[in-house]
Amino acid sequence: MAKSKKSTINVQGTAITILSQEEDDYISLTDMLKAKDGDFFISDWLRNRNTVEFLGIWESVYNSNFNYGEFAIIKSSAGLNSYKLSVKEWVEKTNAIGLRATAGRYGGTYAHKDIAFEFGMWISPEFKIYLIKEFQRLKEDENRRLSLEWNLNRTLSKLNYRIHTDAIKENIIPENLTKEQISFIYASEADVLNVALFGKTARQWREENPGKEGNIRDYSTVEQLLVLANLESMNAEFIRMNLPQTERLKKLNQIAIQQLKSLTVSPNIRKLGEKDNR
Repeated sequence: MAKSKKSTINVQGTAITILSQEEDDYISLTDMLKAKDGDFFISDWLRNRNTVEFLGIWESVYNSNFNYGEFAIIKSSAGLNSYKLSVKEWVEKTNAIGLRATAGRYGGTYAHKDIAFEFGMWISPEFKIYLIKEFQRLKEDENRRLSLEWNLNRTLSKLNYRIHTDAIKENIIPENLTKEQISFIYASEADVLNVALFGKTARQWREENPGKEGNIRDYSTVEQLLVLANLESMNAEFIRMNLPQTERLKKLNQIAIQQLKSLTVSPNIRKLGEKDNR
């Protein structure tokens, strides 16, 4: 599997591993089997015709490369005493994406959450209910942490912007300007930051997004907001150093590119305020 974020939930005393990739969550069927009384294997589940039909329907909805020809052959044999199929064979024959057999650190059989919930019924109906409940609790906790992280960085950006505007007031705005002229200067300097980080001015963003409320910064990622806060402080210092706007823009753009590259590859950037759940 590609690089994933690992989480763990506890379902009726059984630790269940979840690997998340972007918007997809895969749950360990291998871990779930530990909650099953008696001998039961994933291959037993795959032998069932209802299982095969469910997997085929799921793949037809979410997988444009699903091999329907191989699926038809497998479906015709499902349920027979002589029928045997492993997860690896299922994936190789049908190009399935809903089930994955992995090796290495997080080795085992994983299923997309939709499929894992169905597999939970084979453990027990009660187990399935608690599995869904604990999974939803995990996602709610993650969303709260991300929201808190985003708001913290948004607040930091606003605080640094005060430093930025003070530097403009002290070093750029001459005396006796009208309010309109002062507003224009502030907007111009704000757009220095916008262009350095986002590659466009506030006006350009509004013209490209006529149906959206707020401004370009309201739709920023956590990483962009963190870099923006840094750029505001740096631009304030550049202003006090009397650097021309064009030179400041060039420097800020280089800094933005460098910092975003560092943040987007850092494994720790999304862990602000997050408890260690290993």
